[in-house]
Amino acid sequence: MSTSQISPFLQVDGVQKSYDQRTILSDINVNVRQGEFVAIVGRSGCGKSTLLRLIAGLESPSSGSIMLGNRKLGSTAPETRFLFQEARLLPWKSVLDNVRLGIPDKNKDDARQSLRNVGLGEREGDWPGVLSGGQKQRVALARALASHPRLLLLDEPLGALDALTRIEMQQLIERLWVEEDLTVILVTHDVSEAVALADRVLLIEDGHITMDTRITLERPRVRDSGFAHFENLILNRLLTPPQETPQQIAQKQISFSI
Repeated sequence: MSTSQISPFLQVDGVQKSYDQRTILSDINVNVRQGEFVAIVGRSGCGKSTLLRLIAGLESPSSGSIMLGNRKLGSTAPETRFLFQEARLLPWKSVLDNVRLGIPDKNKDDARQSLRNVGLGEREGDWPGVLSGGQKQRVALARALASHPRLLLLDEPLGALDALTRIEMQQLIERLWVEEDLTVILVTHDVSEAVALADRVLLIEDGHITMDTRITLERPRVRDSGFAHFENLILNRLLTPPQETPQQIAQKQISFSI
């Protein structure tokens, strides 16, 4: 997929997010080109899901700005869809009606096509309760894509799946990324998953982006020595404690003196 474009499709500029005077994200600057697949990795609590919620418009930054095209984001955008770790299907609605919730005019034909795209066209009349975990996530993905968004945000949607289903879902997401001409941002704890899917991998540590690595591997990705190189590169950085800044050292000294 080509990602050549003069200006960024998504621009995160100097974003900071704080809760009750506790800073979660600080001076985040990211440009994403149209058609890119970007993965964000990091330890629990580092701020990666917070960044995704800010991009989705589910929360507002404390400072800084987020631009989608030429428009500043301040709320949810119709061309953006979000997929969570939980499928969040309504148990009292059929599979088809759950997918229709993602379409403004509730068009059944669009919903059916979206279900076919994820391989569940024959399950439209089923209830969510009879589906496996992987099938539920496929329905959630169909719902997210039914309105033909331009930006798809994935917050660890495969985290609760078994290993085989997870690989199948990775392949499905990669195929739909190409077919639907999507820009995708994926948050994941799984470095291997990030290398398998992404054009770029961002590492967030203590609310800062400390690594932005382009994955220069051909697709479909093969788990060979080249794959291992990028996986180890990111893991080694992730497992190495970040160096404290002079400001952090000074703050500790102040705390000890008190």
